[in-house]
Amino acid sequence: MALHVSRPPPARYGGRHTVTLIPGDGIGPELANHVRELFWFCCVPVDFELVNVDSSLTAEDDINNAIMSIRRNGVALKGNLETNHNLPPSYKSRNNLLRTSLDLYANVMHCQSLPGVKTRHRNIDIMIIRENTEGEYSSLEHESVPGVVECLKIITRVNSLRIADFAFQTARQNGRRRITAVHKANIMKLGDGLFLECCKEVASGYPDIAFDTLIVDNATMQLVSRPQQFDMMLMPNLYGNVVSNVCAGLVGGPGLVPGANHGEHYALFEAGTRNTGRSIANRNSANPTAMLLASCLLLDHLKLPAYAHMIRRATLSTVTETRVCLSVCLSVCLSAPLSVCLPVCLPIILLLSPALCLSAPLSVCLSVCLLLSPALCLSAPLSVCLSVCLLLSPALCLSAPLSVCLSVCLLPSPSVCLLLSQSVCLLPSPSACRSVCLLLFPTVCLPVLLSAPLLCVDVTVSVSHI
Repeated sequence: MALHVSRPPPARYGGRHTVTLIPGDGIGPELANHVRELFWFCCVPVDFELVNVDSSLTAEDDINNAIMSIRRNGVALKGNLETNHNLPPSYKSRNNLLRTSLDLYANVMHCQSLPGVKTRHRNIDIMIIRENTEGEYSSLEHESVPGVVECLKIITRVNSLRIADFAFQTARQNGRRRITAVHKANIMKLGDGLFLECCKEVASGYPDIAFDTLIVDNATMQLVSRPQQFDMMLMPNLYGNVVSNVCAGLVGGPGLVPGANHGEHYALFEAGTRNTGRSIANRNSANPTAMLLASCLLLDHLKLPAYAHMIRRATLSTVTETRVCLSVCLSVCLSAPLSVCLPVCLPIILLLSPALCLSAPLSVCLSVCLLLSPALCLSAPLSVCLSVCLLLSPALCLSAPLSVCLSVCLLPSPSVCLLLSQSVCLLPSPSACRSVCLLLFPTVCLPVLLSAPLLCVDVTVSVSHI
């Protein structure tokens, strides 16, 4: 997704980029760890500067440290930070402080239907541009007299023109043909009226892009009834928050949609909807797709398109395929250079597909691909080398003798098979993707293999024993 904002180059030392990482609350830390592990396995030239922000504290020292870090590095990846409404009125939202302090005026969210995700509506492809620094989020409230509270909604001409121009330039760069401005100018004639007037003024300079307007209540109704009619939507702060959550729900939920916040000098990437997910925290059940795709937007921003494309393609393939087929990955690995296969192919599939890893630790799943190298397999013990049975039946493998542990050999060299099994040598075709089962105890291992539906390769079982 191309964006027009000109920015200085981000912090870069020795050919590597430094990025501020704010794990956030709830499921944020575990999603941040997924990104860090994936970047490590994919050899992405990014170093994370970890800054923890405790949103439950009234003191602002930690958020000030985060702001200083982003100013130093120029870019950040953030988990969701909770804003507790039970805190005193003087407490300021940490999310809002980040956006206003760094002048991250444009929030961009792309909601798109995914083929493998079942939803009520299909063929949705909407870009949402939200003004991020003013409106009802100005945090200007006061109690005029007891029982009467005034909350100020700030709309300025300068910021309205800025976000409108951002939207039209982004639309032109991304091939969008129509922008719909969402407002409530029929009631808030001055505030939303000014925003609408600025949008029309900017639209007159882009005759190649159609422009129309829609009242916010009608817009939400149209979204849930016929969302395919929208191409790009432009709106003030509060409406953008509501509409972006509605659109995320239309395409599958908050775990699928990434978001980006752009300013003149800084950029911050996060999940599109700012839900902390405390109810499912520390269960390893949160969908990491939104955070992984946000990291791809980060890589695009850092001018690392090859890494972004690789991770985005693997992520979307895992989400959209009804069943992850190992044969695709393994066939690619057999034909790709070993240096590409090891850190890229299998780690992505195993990391993104919990159905494959089942209850095995993540470190065990990811270690499988590292042993596809003959050099590693020759020096590794049998108990470590390609312990695929941990993926098929962890309980059986953990309680069985080491010699029973199911091992899969995808190596074209028979000498390696000999060293691994000490009794079986099979010669698989170098051009075919075949699984060779080295079963020293076939009465135990064979039923496990034959009853396992997870390996969707054409399994060739050959049992030989002394």
